[in-house]
Amino acid sequence: MIIEEQVVLVDQQGRALGLQEKMQAHRDGALHLAFSVLLYRETTQGIEFLMQQRALGKYHSGGLWTNTCCSHPRQGETLEQAGLRRLTEEMGIVGLESLDDIASFVYRAELDNQLIEHEWDHVLIANGTELAIIPNSEEVKSYRWWSKADLELGLADTPELFTAWFPQVLQYVINELSSQ
Repeated sequence: MIIEEQVVLVDQQGRALGLQEKMQAHRDGALHLAFSVLLYRETTQGIEFLMQQRALGKYHSGGLWTNTCCSHPRQGETLEQAGLRRLTEEMGIVGLESLDDIASFVYRAELDNQLIEHEWDHVLIANGTELAIIPNSEEVKSYRWWSKADLELGLADTPELFTAWFPQVLQYVINELSSQ
């Protein structure tokens, strides 16, 4: 039996309104709760970010580069629990104990396949220096650590290679890490 995945619909203040089947919410452009995890590490050359290239078979934005993982919390699941779950499901990362919720923002983007992302997106971060990465090929085509400079250059020169939400996620993370 296939269980339909549901998303938590929210109002403009981020308050839960109910549930909707995930694909229907993306067809309707319904505002729903989401999260984006971006792991970082500090190197002698500066901060690097763990990026993934989405698998070509993803229901939207296949082949585009984005943050370490992203998804939607399940009903009754905290954002941190959901983020840790998806790090394992997408990137094979286990052993991370916590994620910091540093910001949230609302965005709306018309995507491929006649889908609309309209999300109240929470930005979750953690230092990922010592983690083993074993990506799930159904979720991830490729991954790599990118320097801040390379990401900023890539976003400026070839923004079409990145997901619609990623520029905002990166800016929140850079601001947070700069203030520490």
